[in-house]
Parts: sequence; structure tokens; C-alpha cells
Amino acid sequence: MAMRNDSSVIEFILMGLTEKAELQPPLFFLLLVNYVVTVMGNLSLINLICLNSHLHTPMYFFLFNLSFIDLCYSFIFTPKMLMSFISERNIISFAGCMTQLFFFCFFVSSECYVLTAMAYDRYVAICKPLLYTVTMSRGICSLLMSGSYMMGFAGAMVHTGCMIRLNFCDSNIINHYMCDIFPLLQLSCSSTYAYELVVSIIVGTVVIVSSTVIILSYALILFKVLHMSSSKDWSKAFSTCGSHIITVGLFYGFGMLTHVKPSFAGSVDQGKSFSVFYTNVFPMLNPLIYGLRNKDVKLALKKTLKRITSNIDFGDYAMGNFGRPKIRVCPICSKNLPHSNIPQNEFPKMRMLARNDSLVSEFILAGLTDRPELQQPLFYLFLMIYIVTVVGNLGLVVLIGINSHLHTPMYYFLFNLSFIDLCYSSVFTPKMLMNFVSKKNIISYIGCMTQLFFFLFFVISECYLLTLMAYDRYVAICNPLLYKVTMPHEMCSVLTLAAYAMGFAGATVHPGYMLKLTFCNANIINHYLCDILSLLQLSCTSTYVNEVVVLIVVGINITIPSFTILISYIFILISILHIRSTQGRSKAFSTCSSHIIAISLFFGSATFMYLKYSSPESMDQGKVSSIFSTNVGPMLNPLIYSLRNKDVKVALRKALIKIQRRNIF
Repeated sequence: MAMRNDSSVIEFILMGLTEKAELQPPLFFLLLVNYVVTVMGNLSLINLICLNSHLHTPMYFFLFNLSFIDLCYSFIFTPKMLMSFISERNIISFAGCMTQLFFFCFFVSSECYVLTAMAYDRYVAICKPLLYTVTMSRGICSLLMSGSYMMGFAGAMVHTGCMIRLNFCDSNIINHYMCDIFPLLQLSCSSTYAYELVVSIIVGTVVIVSSTVIILSYALILFKVLHMSSSKDWSKAFSTCGSHIITVGLFYGFGMLTHVKPSFAGSVDQGKSFSVFYTNVFPMLNPLIYGLRNKDVKLALKKTLKRITSNIDFGDYAMGNFGRPKIRVCPICSKNLPHSNIPQNEFPKMRMLARNDSLVSEFILAGLTDRPELQQPLFYLFLMIYIVTVVGNLGLVVLIGINSHLHTPMYYFLFNLSFIDLCYSSVFTPKMLMNFVSKKNIISYIGCMTQLFFFLFFVISECYLLTLMAYDRYVAICNPLLYKVTMPHEMCSVLTLAAYAMGFAGATVHPGYMLKLTFCNANIINHYLCDILSLLQLSCTSTYVNEVVVLIVVGINITIPSFTILISYIFILISILHIRSTQGRSKAFSTCSSHIIAISLFFGSATFMYLKYSSPESMDQGKVSSIFSTNVGPMLNPLIYSLRNKDVKVALRKALIKIQRRNIF
């Protein structure tokens, strides 16, 4: 190298998100609004933490840095991205491209370690509260942040340094809206094997170290929570972790959706569409998650707004009193009354004489919303989602059943996954749709318990089925020669039956303990289905045992699958690092990508649904967020496996050709 780079290319052309002219104006305005919301949200959260002294704690110090990273992160590529929509050629110099790549890698790696530091902070706060101020002193917090930024800097330097050593010849059109690693590697006219190995090592190190620390922190937190006797302490513990868990789920979920894919040219076109979620949506969501789900932030925001409104009175412009001091009156706060009209101290303490001693023989499902103007559009929206879910999953079930080349362990598990999603959506969607067209959506006591049983049965079964699919991918990639011996039809059947058995066991425990509770006069379920948390709020007897059972069963059904999936993919990653062929690595990633996306959606949406405050207000938020788990997830699964799977696409084309031929003859 005579200079910094021997490449004949001195500038690159960014193709942008799409080449379709009709999509340019709407995408420009959509992403511009997204950018404004991102900047305003993160900048507001930074100012809010600085202006309010009660937020000067380690938790909000890390949140301050998280918002700062997201703010800077969005500045790196969004202006250039917006330029691609309004200019004919979006040119970026070689030095500018490398600079953009450096800061992109720097902020992504730093955010990964900041989220890890936040998990450790939550562990200390919950597991060692008496030593919290000593363990998480300002010096330690500053050291953790400095370490995060140093790790980000080191990773970015390695990535950029290796990229500069590559040669770029005549091709200079980057098939992306920013200078990302994989689009740049495709343009290199020299060998990229060494750099791909470096990428795998660095990314693997960052992901494994951070994810291991986060999982261990939350495993110890869960262990500590199980030893808490007070339900108030549980609620407080979960409330301090809820927002962070959602953020971690979104960060890693969107990251996998963007980068865990094949490296051929067609996947880059899909990848740059998926990366919008990672680069644009995620930085916008962070301040919303911590703003809408955090009491301290809400309180700080209210205080700040009160200060602004108390200092500015537009009527004073006319009176000439603007700028004079005003007398502030301290408002008297009132507590929110529970939904039930009956005071809790008047609930009778009744003993169970038979299966259930409740005065309630039926429940009323409140539904998703009480607003009449939203009933009709929501009815049609969820009807369409249900139709797409049924057609998609039923189509995938039929497609796998009639195509012999899909009769493999991988598609056998996918067959069961689609079957579960089909049944799962049919458990509650008809009742949900009835709520939009009827005045009172009544469900009997037995019907409610039956719905709860099947809801839990299919959810837990799907959890273990996704675990089996991860194990299947591990055997296929790490032990390909023993795949047919290790995963015969009998073994697949036994594993699937075990998944259903675990679902049946978990579903039997929950309704069994729910039947022991007493329900008095309050019978309005603030949800569109008979969910555990909604029913526990209506009970007029102690729910302590039920809450312990929920924690134990949910803990087991999350810990075992998540650790199995994590270990499987660690071994898969190690195996991929030993594959020298680019085609072999691409094939390995392609077999895992759809499953990883499905896992992220399943666990991410479930986390967003259940990790929230147990207050009545949070139940209103929770039933809205649960839509992603109960309606959107089952609809997306067949789309993920059909749009990103060559075998399914080929089978679908063959089936359509057969249908056309039969119609012709």
C-alpha cells in the first residue's frame, strides 16, 4: 500500500432504500418524521434527566448515556439516507464512508455494553439493595461507561482498519443507504476471508459477553424475586426491570433481524429493508419505552411541564404582567380508586366448599377499547389479521403435508409451529371480534377457565417447540453426518410430544390454582381474553400462592428454553467460524435466520406483554401491547418462513403450477 488505500475507488454511490420513484416522497416524509421524533425524544430525555435532581442516580445515568448514544447514532446515517430520496446520485467519499462505518460500529458496540451495564445495575439494586450506593458509586458508574465506550472504540477501530486494507476496483455502487460492512465486502476485489473471520470473532465476543452477563444478571434477579414474600416487592422489582428488558429484546431482536441472514446479493436487498427497524425504529422507541413505562420519568416530565406553564401565562401579555413572579399552589393528589365499586375491606372472606365457591358464574370481557368510534375499524382490522393468520398457517400446514421433499425434521417442527399458531389464534380471536359488535361480551366461568387452559397450553408448547427447532439447527450444522441418525422421525415425534406434554402440565397447573380462588361481585375482566393477571385482580381472596406458582412455572418455561436456545446457537456460531467456504457460511446462516427472527418475535412480544406494573393503568397498556403476542406473532410466522425460505417458495410455486394445470384441463 503506497497510501492509506490502494483502491482505484475514491468515492461511493449509495443506492438508498428503494429505486422506485413512486415510493421516494412518502418514504422521505415518513423517515423525516421518524428522525424528528428520535431527536426530540432522546434530546428531551437527556434534558429531563439533567434538570431533575431526583433522577441523578446510576440507573438514569446509564439511561442518559443510552439516549446520548441513540441521538448520535441517528445523526450518522439518517441525513445521508434522506438525501438519497431527493438527489439523483447520493455520493459519499471513501474517507466519509469509512468515517460513517467507524461511528456506526462505535455506537452499536457501545450501546451493547451500556445495556449490559444497566442489567448489572438492576442486579445490584434488587439483589444487594443495602450495598447499592457503595457498589454503584459515581466512580464505578463512570468507569463502567468509560469501559463501554472503550470497547466500542476498539471494535470500531478493528472493523474500519480491516476495511481500509481491502481493495475496491471499478465497482463503487453500495446496495444500501449507508456504509455497512456486508454491502462493502461485496464490492471488494480482494479476498475478504480474513475480514469475515475478524467480523465473526468481534461480533461473537460482543454478543456472547453482553448476553451472558445480561442473562446471568436476570437469572439472579429472578432467583431473588422468588424469595420475596410481598407482592408489592415483586411489582417493584419487575417494574424496575421491565423497560430495560423490552429495550434489550428490541435491540438484539432487530439486530438479528438485520444481520443474521445469508450473504448473497438478494438478501442484501431484504437486509436493507429489515435494517430500517434497527437503525431508525429502535432509536425512536427507546425514549418512548422509558417515558411511557417509567413513573419517575413521567413525574419529572409533569414537574417540568408545570414549571414551564407556571412561568408562562399568555394572558399576561395583554395585562403587561409577563415576567413577574407568581404564587404557586401545591395541588392535593388523590389516589386512583380500583375498578370495582365495592371497597376491598368489605369483600367477604369465603372458604371454598367445592371446586369453586365464587359468587360469579360468568365474566364480562371489557375488550380492547371502550370508544365506540374505534369499534368498527378495529373489528375489520383484527378480522383481516385473523384471516391472514388462518390462511397463512393453514397454507403452510397443507404445503408441508403435500410436498414430500419437505418431510424433514426441520419442516416437521415448522408444521407443528403453524398448527399451534392456527389453534392459538382461534382460542381468543372469535371472542375478541364479538366484543366489537356486541354490547356485552359475556363468557361463562367454565368457558373462561377453558380459554385460559388452551391459551397457556399453546403458548408453553410453542415455547418448547422453538427450543426443539434450535436443537434441530444445532445438529444439522454441527453434526451434519449424524443428522439422520440423531433426528429420525421417531425422535422428532417423541420431542414434539414432550413439548406438548410440558404445555399440558403448565396449562393444568395455572387453571387448577385459579379455580381455588374466590370471585365475588366484580366480574368485569379488563382484557379481551381470560388472562392470568386480569383474573387475579378480580379475586377477593389472597392471590399469594397463585403469584408464586406463576413465577415458578413461567421461570421454568423461560429459563430452560432460553438457555437451550442460547447454548445451541453458541455451538452453531463456533461451528460456522470453522467453515472456510463463504457458500457454507451463507447456507448455515440461511437455515437459522428465519428461526432466530421467530424466536425474537415470540420472546420479545411476550416480554413486552407481561413485564409491566401490576397497577390498573398498566393493564390498559398491557392489553394493547399484548396484541403483538396474541395477534401479530401468529400472523407473521408463516410470512417469515415463506418469504425467507427457498424450499417453501419452491413448494408453493409447484403447488400453484399444479392448481393452474388442473384448472386448464
